[in-house]
Amino acid sequence: MREKRRIRNKASPGLHDFDFLVGHWRVHHRKLKERLANNHEWIEFEGTLVSQPLMGGYANVDDDVFEVPGGAYRGVARRLFDAKPQLWSMWWLDSGTPSAHLDPPVRGSFHDGVGTFYADDTFNGKPIRIRLIWSKITRTSCHWEQAYSPHHGKIWETNWVQDLKRVQ
Repeated sequence: MREKRRIRNKASPGLHDFDFLVGHWRVHHRKLKERLANNHEWIEFEGTLVSQPLMGGYANVDDDVFEVPGGAYRGVARRLFDAKPQLWSMWWLDSGTPSAHLDPPVRGSFHDGVGTFYADDTFNGKPIRIRLIWSKITRTSCHWEQAYSPHHGKIWETNWVQDLKRVQ
């Protein structure tokens, strides 16, 4: 049995980085039709996101609905804050590609109002680097983008962009 650790009452720097996301959002998505294929055709669609904090802010979860052509599907983003290195880890699950295992976590933090997160993974059997960026954060809107690099982060292909607007 694991030993339980007490969560300190004193907030750690970075603990509240995702507080801006708590609530209900309408999301406009732009997603490349094909990733890492020198493709420049974007698919645009709408969706929703509902984010809520858990464990006193040390975790949070997003429930996403993607209204893609051909039928909607759902996804969940789970995030966990590690106070010691002051890093967030994120895992993604979706009903479009259900799996019995979790992908490697994307890890990072916020600096000067921009959150940048990285992971090493594979795509079509080849190693890639993943980058997620949260930016342009206000009380009523924010921007998210995902990029892949098959070149160890030297060259990036942005393949998914989301612009979020808070639902009043």
